[in-house]
Amino acid sequence: MPILQPIVNIAELLYQKGIIDVLVSPGSRSAPLTLAVARHPHLRIRVVADERSAGFIALGIAQQSRKPVAVICTSGSAVYNLAPSVAEAFFQQVPLLLLTADRPHEWLYQQDGQTIDQPGIFGSQVKRSYDLPADYAHPDSSWFIERSINEAITLTRSYPAGPVHVNIPLREPFYPTAGETFQFERVRTIDTLTGIPTLAPDTWHQLLTVWERSERILIAVGQLPRDPNLLRILRKISEELGIPVVGEITGNIPVNELFITHTDTFLTPLDDETGNMLRPDLLVTIGNSFLTRNLKTFFRKYPAHQHWHIQPMVDRITDSFQSLTTLIPSDPLLFLEKLFADVDYQRFLQGDDDDDSHEYLNQWLALDRQAAQHIDKTLNQPDTPLTDWSAVQVVLEQLPNNSILHLANSMPVRYANLCGIHERQQISVSANRGVSGIDGCLSTAAGAALATDQIVTVLIGDVAFFYDRNALWSAPVPPNLRIVLLNNDGGHIFRIIDGPSRQPELETYFETPHGYTARNTAEDAHLTYQVCDSLETLGSLLPDFFQPGQHAKLLEISTDKFINQEQFLAYKTTIK
Repeated sequence: MPILQPIVNIAELLYQKGIIDVLVSPGSRSAPLTLAVARHPHLRIRVVADERSAGFIALGIAQQSRKPVAVICTSGSAVYNLAPSVAEAFFQQVPLLLLTADRPHEWLYQQDGQTIDQPGIFGSQVKRSYDLPADYAHPDSSWFIERSINEAITLTRSYPAGPVHVNIPLREPFYPTAGETFQFERVRTIDTLTGIPTLAPDTWHQLLTVWERSERILIAVGQLPRDPNLLRILRKISEELGIPVVGEITGNIPVNELFITHTDTFLTPLDDETGNMLRPDLLVTIGNSFLTRNLKTFFRKYPAHQHWHIQPMVDRITDSFQSLTTLIPSDPLLFLEKLFADVDYQRFLQGDDDDDSHEYLNQWLALDRQAAQHIDKTLNQPDTPLTDWSAVQVVLEQLPNNSILHLANSMPVRYANLCGIHERQQISVSANRGVSGIDGCLSTAAGAALATDQIVTVLIGDVAFFYDRNALWSAPVPPNLRIVLLNNDGGHIFRIIDGPSRQPELETYFETPHGYTARNTAEDAHLTYQVCDSLETLGSLLPDFFQPGQHAKLLEISTDKFINQEQFLAYKTTIK
């Protein structure tokens, strides 16, 4: 089948350019692509029938491997089903390569089946879109395909990483005849070298001057994968220079004696005197989005005089606190390591080894400890009922050390952030906080479990779980996946938000009561299933639940939405 050799070569290019994992959703128009990757000896293929789920599973694999993952689907509405995962990958900066089969363009608007306008279908939610030719007779066509695939794969990885779309029109015949074999020829790869931006000496000295003249300096860490080296330098900076390090669970900032992790609680009742006391002269931010509104509101209401944001390259200005003064093109870890070394050396030369500069840090720490005590008091009364929040605390405390936690959107990620995870547990946290939808949380966690042998626990609410049940459809479900389902029979977050919670239409138009349990879903997917309705039962079930086994496990925690609401509103009332 020499006419399809350029398509067969795409599979070889994936391998040579470092892509091993490929998600395939079955279809006829995509058959040449599917057969090419399926018959390649070095690619790892996973079949997921639901394209929406396939996109999020690919996202979960890429989150853990930090390498591009390819997704193949057929033409028509199948392509649109990738859109939610594409948007999440774009805003979370996760590398995906989308290979979508298409009909030749002359058949568009000719009442032909599964034919829609696919080139550029994802709009600005991808880094770039490519549209390959449908005919390969001229050598330039093969050259164009080869060059485009090289460029597309490189682009998925270059900063900021993200999804890239390659649309591939295909003519019949799609299937090889009996006895035909695929020849995986070595094809030309085009390597694109990357470098780390280096600040000019004059620029670096100007930054050091601003740092040295700033009395109150604060570092805030947005969403980032866990990086032990980054945590190590942040601890050094805080401990030795007296700099508050503020972070959240989605930024993989753990609870310890130095980091500030309970801002969502103590920044809620803030008065102007305290706000001005905490206001930094210099704010240094790294990472992507922040989770909590209270933290973002604080930085907007009490803006720093100088705000530096550090990212590997300047692609666009992100000014979420409306106070940005300097965008620094540098790797955050390398920047902070050099900054600490230079500042520490300067302090040594000046003989400045006292702890007077720690007053600002101690102000933040005092409030953080008070907030932690308040949360502990809320959740650890003798008569504390089983609620979504109290269950989350128990689960987080018993997570296996060195495991992976995926937090679903809506209330689970917020409850987990209020509790935090202690540094000694060495937990890596992931979440779909690029677009923050519930639509692919379970699929993303399943993808994460496929990418590792570690235990992967997903903490998920009932609406997000039932919305994404197709994550469990494509067997086998990885045995290291642990699903903790908080089932309160509805969209609990709408009882917490002031607006909808006060409306008479709350239950009908905002919550989604359903009356379902996960028992049948677990049985269909061959999961080990358990259910609990008390804190005592939960505590006793978790040790065995987290043990390795031959099957994935689902623990369904049944709670009362009215008791959930009562507990959370009591917490909010007392902190005010």
